[in-house]
Amino acid sequence: MLYRTTTDSPVGTLTLVASDAGLVAVLWPDDSPRRVRLAAAEERADHPVLATVRAQLDEYFAGRRRDFDLPLAPVGSAFQRAVWAALIAIPHGETRSYGDIARAIGRPTASRAVGAANGRNPLSIVVPCHRVIGASGKLTGFAGGLAAKQQLLAHERR
Repeated sequence: MLYRTTTDSPVGTLTLVASDAGLVAVLWPDDSPRRVRLAAAEERADHPVLATVRAQLDEYFAGRRRDFDLPLAPVGSAFQRAVWAALIAIPHGETRSYGDIARAIGRPTASRAVGAANGRNPLSIVVPCHRVIGASGKLTGFAGGLAAKQQLLAHERR
């Protein structure tokens, strides 16, 4: 069973989805339902995982939290989960390229596949896909939009 609620943030209203095992998704206001495919979820703002996620996101945006301490339950392939684990390892306020992530997971020629897995990251902000940029240093695609990506990176550099 999945549960959902929304929370307001400086980057828009986010939809939070959890199971009893942990956080399943953090979705953007205009997120395509094809990017992260989920079963129907029951509205339940008081679910303990969702309440904890909301509190930690509030702390993050207030500048009082750099890392999240949450039970995570994303659904993805073994390759996607390896990429998402590498994203969590990117320090707050820093960035990495798709090639850096490919090398970190032992697949140095898989930059494009890393980009695809990054784009399917269901746990935006918590699993910091916004910290991944192009090899040239330019901002690249982001489910929340490039303005939100730029805002998140600026927030972390403060």
